Amino acid sequence: MAEFKLPKNSQVTKGKHFPAPAGAKNVRTFKVYRWSPDDDANPRVDTYDLDLDACGPMVLDALIKIKNEVDPTLTFRRSCREGICGSCAMNIDGTNTLACTKAICDCDGGKEVPIYPLPHMPVIKDLVPDLSHFYAQYASIRPWLRTQSAPPPDRERLQSKDDRAKLDGLYECILCACCSTSCPSYWWNGERYLGPAILLQAYRWIIDSRDEDTGARLDDLEDPFRLYRCHTIMNCARTCPKGLNPAKAIAEIKKLMVQRRGL
Repeated sequence: MAEFKLPKNSQVTKGKHFPAPAGAKNVRTFKVYRWSPDDDANPRVDTYDLDLDACGPMVLDALIKIKNEVDPTLTFRRSCREGICGSCAMNIDGTNTLACTKAICDCDGGKEVPIYPLPHMPVIKDLVPDLSHFYAQYASIRPWLRTQSAPPPDRERLQSKDDRAKLDGLYECILCACCSTSCPSYWWNGERYLGPAILLQAYRWIIDSRDEDTGARLDDLEDPFRLYRCHTIMNCARTCPKGLNPAKAIAEIKKLMVQRRGL
């Protein structure tokens, strides 16, 4: 199990058990992290036994069933149910992923499915992490087209098909934070290291042929921590629910750094 940032001097305790309805034959157990900073001294893990014959196939379906039919106090984020918004990112069966695209049958930890918030992030409540710092880091790279030249008067800024292809594997990032919160370097240096998600986004703009501020973007990353805390552990690529490779993007930024120094 990945490391989680717990409240100071606290420990996870055994919580409530909610049994499956009488007569249920296809039962799966979900062990869900619970903690409300306003009400609880310590986090706990509640146990929910669900009848899968009366539940949808995805982990998000199980969480929605729990909230709607078993325990309305459970708190989690969700929105699109299509693996696009990234809202339902959490740690399921020991892996950071999206609850809406994680099939219950793919959880191979036996009958029990452990569900925790994203690792090593402050928890607002239950499965909801505080992503304020993560989004502030995203804003710090100024993730938009930065140009000095006047735009064409009668059309948008164009790029060749080859230049557009360079954005493949980058623009698909949905900022779910699964990769950054799986990275030990981000756990220990998150205040200064931007982490794999933000650096992948940074490279997406650095490599965009329409952008005219590449030098400044690289200057902003020229720092012992913002970029160079990446040690190519590859947790980011293994856990990305969109199949992207942030480690490769970080390596490409480092190559550009070397090239501009003439080494």
